[in-house]
Amino acid sequence: MMLSWKHLILLSFIGCLGGELLLQGPVFIREPSNSIFPVGSEDKKITLNCEARGNPSPHYRWQLNGSDINPSMEYRYKLNGGNLVVINPNRNWDTGSYQCFATNSLGTIVSREAKLQFAYLENFKTKMRSTVSVREGQGVVLLCGPPPHSGELSYAWIFNEYPSFVEEDSRRFVSQETGHLYIAKVEPSDVGNYTCVVTSTVTNTRVLGSPTPLVLRSDGVMGEYEPKIEVQFPETLPVAKGATVKLECFALGNPVPQINWRRSDGLPFSSKIKLRKFNGVLEIPNFQQEDTGSYECVAENSRGRNVARGRLTYYAKPHWVQLIRDVEIAVEDNLFWECRASGKPKPSYRWLKNGEALVLEERIQIENGALTISNLNVTDSGMFQCIAENKHGLIYSSAELKVIASAPDFSKTPMKKLLQVQVGSMVSLDCKPRASPKALRSWKRGDVIVQENERISFLKDGGLQIVNVTKADVGTYTCIAENQFGKANGTTRLVVTEPTRITLAPSNMDVSVGESVILPCQVQHDPLLDIMFTWYFNGALTDFKKDGSHFEKVGGSSSGDLMIRNIQLKHSGKYVCMVQTGVDSVSSAADLIVRGSPGPPENVKVDEITDTTAQLSWKEVPEVPPSEVSGGGGSRSELVITWDPVPEELQNGEGFGYVVAFRPLGVTNWIQTVVTSPDTPRYVFRNESIVPFSLYEVKVGVYNNKGEGPFSPVTTVFSAEEEPTIAPSQVSANSLSSSEIEVSWNTIPWKLSNGHLLGYEVRYWNKGEEESSSKVKVAGNETSARLRGLKSNVAYYTAVRAYNSAGAGPFSTTVNATTKKTPPSQPPGNVVWNATDTKVLLNWEQVKAMENESEVTGYKINRVGACPISPTVQMPNPDELFHRRSSLPSSLPPGF
Repeated sequence: MMLSWKHLILLSFIGCLGGELLLQGPVFIREPSNSIFPVGSEDKKITLNCEARGNPSPHYRWQLNGSDINPSMEYRYKLNGGNLVVINPNRNWDTGSYQCFATNSLGTIVSREAKLQFAYLENFKTKMRSTVSVREGQGVVLLCGPPPHSGELSYAWIFNEYPSFVEEDSRRFVSQETGHLYIAKVEPSDVGNYTCVVTSTVTNTRVLGSPTPLVLRSDGVMGEYEPKIEVQFPETLPVAKGATVKLECFALGNPVPQINWRRSDGLPFSSKIKLRKFNGVLEIPNFQQEDTGSYECVAENSRGRNVARGRLTYYAKPHWVQLIRDVEIAVEDNLFWECRASGKPKPSYRWLKNGEALVLEERIQIENGALTISNLNVTDSGMFQCIAENKHGLIYSSAELKVIASAPDFSKTPMKKLLQVQVGSMVSLDCKPRASPKALRSWKRGDVIVQENERISFLKDGGLQIVNVTKADVGTYTCIAENQFGKANGTTRLVVTEPTRITLAPSNMDVSVGESVILPCQVQHDPLLDIMFTWYFNGALTDFKKDGSHFEKVGGSSSGDLMIRNIQLKHSGKYVCMVQTGVDSVSSAADLIVRGSPGPPENVKVDEITDTTAQLSWKEVPEVPPSEVSGGGGSRSELVITWDPVPEELQNGEGFGYVVAFRPLGVTNWIQTVVTSPDTPRYVFRNESIVPFSLYEVKVGVYNNKGEGPFSPVTTVFSAEEEPTIAPSQVSANSLSSSEIEVSWNTIPWKLSNGHLLGYEVRYWNKGEEESSSKVKVAGNETSARLRGLKSNVAYYTAVRAYNSAGAGPFSTTVNATTKKTPPSQPPGNVVWNATDTKVLLNWEQVKAMENESEVTGYKINRVGACPISPTVQMPNPDELFHRRSSLPSSLPPGF
């Protein structure tokens, strides 16, 4: 692609500025949030926050319900930095959805939507309420009818006069949904005036309705009757993940009904579920996927029972699993940007560029949240936003795309001025100038162009590689980088030296305590190189200043001999001589065995003393890590790590615990935590950012009050699974008999299963039953299941879903099949047979199936006795009335 000279001048100018000013597109620091403004508040303004960083500093504009707000033309609005101040808010004009736009020379981003609502509570209309007249023992509902309002309300009722409030019990119930007062069975003490009290939980204002007189009728007492449920919850109630849901249920009746709750599927309630207000309210905090299902409220007294049902469904607003990040990419390259979010229902995606919907074209495509732009040009630069949304909410992820066009430049990535290598080694000369698009690179040695051969090759990244280096390769190498915008050179001088060799190495030795020895380490090296000797004892660097009483380095410039004086038992171990130059390093090791009586243990304690025994203990850091380190499973957004605890006798002292380390596969840094209980066999890490069913590397170490011990070997563990998000396909049902149906489906591909599939669940029901009332589970990758024990000649509906350890996925589309009618109940009548020596002729009357029976499709003849002939003969023709059998034995047995 060729760029015009105008573009080139602009790019050069931006490049000059970029080195000093570090240009950056806008990034939100604060975004507006949903707000509720109390009508009548003493505060006569409300502020919607918006702040972004960027260079140049961003400027701001706002929209209300998709229309621009112009503070210079509308006195009620004022911009304070990026914040929008609404003066004297008015619920008729200012209610709606606000968005902030932050813009600088690099692009525009849009904030999340913030809804501004107004909370108010008007007064009741002042009119008298009619007297409610009931019999003693009758149930009654006193209506509240709250006045016009906005915002959440709470309800209470005054009995006769303030502050005497109605106390709720099994007989009296105030619904926080309707505000009505329910009395299951009226008693004489209930006679009086009732006043509904409505309180706004936002404004904390309270209004009272007109009193409602309740009187008893004089025409008798109400007899006993079965419960009548007056307070019910919706047939279907969607509940957000993590929300608290409250279901109300109350019944009128005589005697006073007792309220109980249960799940329709028979599963027990989890421990978090609470029953309040004398069982009138079922409360489920922190609602999760496993809390979904049908719930039943059962109202019962001695006259009968009644049941109210409702289904709780689960939804989750979108939540980011993968955000987009700023990208700096060369002109003519291709961009692939992917954003992913979780949610229920599954989110859909759209993209913005500089605050407006991204226009698709042949180069620009969007698929499943992924944005692809091919053959990039500088006009593609800007601020991009991915929006994930479902019907319950939407979220934004923002990032900047910088498309760079520039000539090659070595100033930020200069080549090494000098490379020293040894004869026979391999060397790579880097050449990585900044250039957009990538520069073409060629090499010279001196003034001669370098050509590839069996020892010299050009690397994919533009570097030069030489293997089996010789003295003839010495020289100055120049890399020439060029693209359509210019050319640049970089040089490296290559120096070739002789390899370093150990001519006298230390050897294994066996000495006694108190002796002195010298471990030799002498080398031959290139005189151009400086040389350094270091010694390691059991893996630790020897400190000659700290341990000068025992260790001393002796010898000349080409010798690093180690003298050990007055050797002690603690000096037994492995010694390594390390020889380093600026080009290479060599080492040699030897084992030193020191013989003598062992020294005493430290910190010896007497733990138990009896008449004849004593138990001693001493401390040391633990030496044995946990075994059987593994894990997996758990709930969504969890990583579970398990191990076998270390026995007490291997803990080597008090203060024992575990150091648990883990990291996503491919990540360098470890995340560490401490488990202080020595008997604990597991640790659970919870974080919403954990990708379901992803691989982690884990290891578990040990420690006590003396210090840290070793870690276990690194092993890999899967994070917790997520319930499947797709349903099985190609579901079909086929009737096998009057009591069996076979259901078949295609398995879910492994890559789409969100984990290890445990199996499939088949739910089925007939028209007269509750949907999904019966179920069958099959384990593994089975693709069919038989439903048995069904009613004959009945249409059954069925759906299939997959499940794993995290839960069950969505059901497939519903299919149906009708079981066959029952087989004929009557046998053939008037059976007559005639036999000769070799033949038998059977005759019978044709069977006519009844209306509720399946049609006759044939007859079966069973052998009786011990004749050596086929025991069964199939007669496929239902109209056949006789059968002739030939080749019978000459003597028929009795009973045939």
